[in-house]
Amino acid sequence: MSTFMANKGNIERKWYILDAAGKPLGKTATVAATLLRGKHKPEYTPHADCGDFVIVINAEKAVLTGKKLDQKYYRTHSGYVGGLKETKYRKLMQDKPELAMKLAVRGMMPRNIITKDSLTRLKIFRGPEHIHAAQKPELWAAE
Repeated sequence: MSTFMANKGNIERKWYILDAAGKPLGKTATVAATLLRGKHKPEYTPHADCGDFVIVINAEKAVLTGKKLDQKYYRTHSGYVGGLKETKYRKLMQDKPELAMKLAVRGMMPRNIITKDSLTRLKIFRGPEHIHAAQKPELWAAE
């Protein structure tokens, strides 16, 4: 008997849809990160990229609990003195809910090279429609 090790040749990737409508942003991001890493599969291998494709729909309908809409900030810095830009999550969720979801998923992934490749398989859409019907995605129900 030998131990199974996943690699590029023996990984089968599936497409899953996550509906974020009415669910907390963090809970949806946790499920998406798990699917992107492949931790839901029995053949999960930590050093190999064995995750699936994830489509997140209704990103604008995701909710932030508590006072996060007013107290949480998205911060960027240009690198220059005084170059800090802050945006409240209330404005971010109105203008770019896809970015808020992507940041939440990225924050739940490990800091390594596999994450960069995994995040390319994350597709986020503001509303209920998506353009990946040809891939025959399945609705992920175990949440």
